Amino acid sequence: MSTPEAIFHRPRSVPLRRRILVRLVVGVARLLATRRPRHIRAVLDRLRRGARPATVEQTRAARDAVVAVSLACGGREGCLPRSLATTLLCRLHGQWPTWCVGARRLPPFGAHAWVEAEGVPVGEDYPPDYFRPLLTVPAVSADR
Repeated sequence: MSTPEAIFHRPRSVPLRRRILVRLVVGVARLLATRRPRHIRAVLDRLRRGARPATVEQTRAARDAVVAVSLACGGREGCLPRSLATTLLCRLHGQWPTWCVGARRLPPFGAHAWVEAEGVPVGEDYPPDYFRPLLTVPAVSADR
């Protein structure tokens, strides 16, 4: 059984220079998404150093650009590359959202990856407690 899905895809809504940057970031994110979780975490741990925590608005702008430019990241099955691309795009601007991977709290099992900013899931159609985070990579605090 399949369910129809409408995907927001308007690459021309993003200025050309930013669109090129977003496409490069999405390519890197799709490559990173093929790696083991331990490797993804190690890469993200290294990249987050020196970045300040992202706001909800900054994270939403990055996520919207990723979804507008990439069909692969716009669909329901594109949560891992979408969350990685959003995180990497924020990092290019000196910010870091909390990158999360988790599972549905209630059966049936469903894995999901998302980003949070200021403790709020960004761009998700689910309530904040719908998923239980199993792995997170938050911004590094300044006192570390």
